[in-house]
Amino acid sequence: MDLHYEVQGKGETVVLIHSGGADLRDWEFIAPQLAQTYQVITLDGRGAGQSPPLLEPANFVEDLRQLLDHLNLDRAILVGHSIGGQIATDFALAYPNRVTKLVLVAPGLSGFQFSPDVQQWFAQIKAAAPDVEKMVERMLDHPVYSVVMSSPQRDRMVEMTTHNTKRSFEWKTFEMLWAQPPTIDRLSELQTKTLFIIGTQDMADNLHVAELFQQVPNIRFAYIEGADHMPTLTHADEVSSKIIQFLTE
Repeated sequence: MDLHYEVQGKGETVVLIHSGGADLRDWEFIAPQLAQTYQVITLDGRGAGQSPPLLEPANFVEDLRQLLDHLNLDRAILVGHSIGGQIATDFALAYPNRVTKLVLVAPGLSGFQFSPDVQQWFAQIKAAAPDVEKMVERMLDHPVYSVVMSSPQRDRMVEMTTHNTKRSFEWKTFEMLWAQPPTIDRLSELQTKTLFIIGTQDMADNLHVAELFQQVPNIRFAYIEGADHMPTLTHADEVSSKIIQFLTE
């Protein structure tokens, strides 16, 4: 297994999958709380943190399967944030017998088309390359990060984003392989018991994804008042509490 991962705690296994531009530090305030009751696995996705760069098209779902196989885990609870939620959802559809419960924190969704405003934001970040400082500035100077950037976690967010932006220059490709047909067309097939958590100050596209997830048969929604796209950093106690309550039912 070439991915970097960390294990803490004992009990039923919970795997935490971080957001884009981040790494396992996304969970540094949540993992210890869950580890009081569960065996918690945090990992750096391929290309992030301390894991290897993308040298060929990334298949994050298969990376996750290989990690579970490496750890001899037949089943696990998956908790995914942003693109990590997209990975977790695709995994639960591909390997439903290996996921006991699913927690999605402001997840992405395979097949979802971002609005023109968001696509323009992405293009502005890319256009700033190779100036890492300017790329990070453009990425974080957006309403989706307004709460975390005015919080005590601002420096942590800048440091993590800068590290992983630098890492992206090691990549040989930016191609990512997602579920086919796209998950957006198959949400009604997701049978895993699911908790969907999102901040009320997240961007409109992500709140629209929440509406689409209402097609999932066994799902409940929890809204974090005053949180943007990073409730894992700014509202960690509230997120942890909602996860633990869901898992102990």
